[in-house]
Amino acid sequence: MKIYRPITELALGLCLACLVSPGLKAQTTTTDSTQATPAATAKHNEVDALKGAVQTDQTPTPAPATPPAPAAPAAAPAAPAPLPSPSITGPLAGAPPLVFDAGFLGKLSVNGVLSGFGMVQGDAVPGDKTGQADLSNGQVWIQKTDGPVEFYVQAGAYNIQALGSSFVSTSNQISNLYGPVPTAYLKLVPTKTTSILIGELPTLIGAEYTFSFENMNIERGLLWNQETAISRGLQLNQAVGKYLALSFSLNDGFYSNRYTWLSGAATFTKGAHALEFVAGGNFNEKNYFTPATPIQNDGSIYNVIYTFTKGPWIIQPYFQYTDVPTNTAVGITRGASTTGGAVLVSHAFKHGFSLAGRWEYLTSGSGTTYNPDLNDGDGGNVPLNLLFGPGSSATTVTVTPTFQYGGFFIRGDFSYVHAFSATPGYAFSSNGSSADQPRGVIEIGFLFGDNIVKK
Repeated sequence: MKIYRPITELALGLCLACLVSPGLKAQTTTTDSTQATPAATAKHNEVDALKGAVQTDQTPTPAPATPPAPAAPAAAPAAPAPLPSPSITGPLAGAPPLVFDAGFLGKLSVNGVLSGFGMVQGDAVPGDKTGQADLSNGQVWIQKTDGPVEFYVQAGAYNIQALGSSFVSTSNQISNLYGPVPTAYLKLVPTKTTSILIGELPTLIGAEYTFSFENMNIERGLLWNQETAISRGLQLNQAVGKYLALSFSLNDGFYSNRYTWLSGAATFTKGAHALEFVAGGNFNEKNYFTPATPIQNDGSIYNVIYTFTKGPWIIQPYFQYTDVPTNTAVGITRGASTTGGAVLVSHAFKHGFSLAGRWEYLTSGSGTTYNPDLNDGDGGNVPLNLLFGPGSSATTVTVTPTFQYGGFFIRGDFSYVHAFSATPGYAFSSNGSSADQPRGVIEIGFLFGDNIVKK
């Protein structure tokens, strides 16, 4: 979902399809999720012990008996690891899944998250409050991760808060955006290097994911607010050699239920470095808009994303360009675009502490749309607003300290947004004339799976 602010108040927006491995957003196209079970590990240990016990008696006279050496203890089964879906950038770490036998479906894995957040802000936009609180995540996901036919279902509550946007309650977001099952897809795996996803899919576009627990920061940024988030459609993923992953998708863009978006990604990964090129756009624009389908649905998006991951560090700068072209058939009499960049950084310290930060800059062009329902009844042109009014730009800074112990986590966002050349009425404060908005957010929650402490 994306949250937008048309004319006098910020509204909700939305997003597109992920293309890579199940639930991954442009990191790898295929993931071998088959893990050795404790039974299999014990069997391998038993075979090795039998091999070591086979001896040939080549001495005609028995040697004096010596005490047998103590047997080496059997290797313990490998500790279960979190699954790659949903994608969690860090510094939060997902829990290993709870695995159970589902009969003819085989073994299924279950995880979940429960969290709430509170926010205080300066210069709240018209209709917003200085303080807000709500459930940020109440979700469970279940998945099958082996065999030629797999699936993933993520269901529950969510609140997708973005910088510079007014607060919208969790219940209203569920109603106006993706419903109680925001992500669900079937995954076909014909070969080890090929997969096909069909259903409601996480987007490929951008460097930040849709839900708060997946990201370095609690709130998403201004660049994210221009991107797709969840799309319905079909995706093909293909690994090429050791380092290259390709993805291609036909989908409905900003959740429009009109399958006129094409998107693709190419990701080169070697060692600690990954470089990704992403593009997506609408090839047959329609005059259809909802809180989940903003005017950006009639445009295109391009990303170049670099990621460095080594030890406690994650460093991710990226560039983004979006375009909403002139199209009088859908009422856009003059198009507009945005150009921006961001840098996301995270460093993990000892004892569960970490610190993340994000810096952004985004600028927008001027455009107009035709609105036949103006108050004067005569129709006419109105500004095409992609940020804080036509021709506006903005910069943001966010700092997020985090503490996680097992499945429990607590973290805070300290953010600041400054708008340049904002149109009066489109920025912050009760009359939309302030250029600055500081915010403080705290989120407390649990990531759970097979991490229940046994007595």
